[in-house]
Amino acid sequence: MSRATFARGENVLEVISSIMASHATPLPPGTTAPDFELPSTPDQTVSLSEFRGQPVILAFYPEDWSPVCSDQMALYQAVLPEFQRFGAELIGISVDGIWSHLAFAKDRNLHFPLLADFEPKGEVSRAYQVYRAKEGTSERALFVIDADGIVRWSYVSPVGVNPGADGILRALENLGKEGAS
Repeated sequence: MSRATFARGENVLEVISSIMASHATPLPPGTTAPDFELPSTPDQTVSLSEFRGQPVILAFYPEDWSPVCSDQMALYQAVLPEFQRFGAELIGISVDGIWSHLAFAKDRNLHFPLLADFEPKGEVSRAYQVYRAKEGTSERALFVIDADGIVRWSYVSPVGVNPGADGILRALENLGKEGAS
């Protein structure tokens, strides 16, 4: 926000409300995660229901090849053993096509599925309430889904900010505590 914004006499609350309105509100904890089936290669699909019985991390990201997305996915590849320690499966989802995902995964040495929410464009992103209609991409959004298919944690990061892995790891730890009770 610039000084010019306030020099024009705009109300601070109106400006903040406008910013908040443009920020997605993801599916909240306690919601049943919508099932989906998306392509992972030209001849293979992956569905959320395939992972019933184990935690799943959904990492929605705007686009392959952007600097922040590249850094975020590289970080998740580096911490993949930590996610797997909790028995969790990591799935990346963007509106990019299969061929872009395959080239991106190969170039970045990613060893987890990247799913194409390409056609109908953004359908799964919309179901999780994280589609950016103006840009035609998804938000940078994270979901931890438990073994029963319930969203236990969700977070939308500003699109230009790598959300890191700490929130995901805390959510997975909390799932372990809930399971032990």
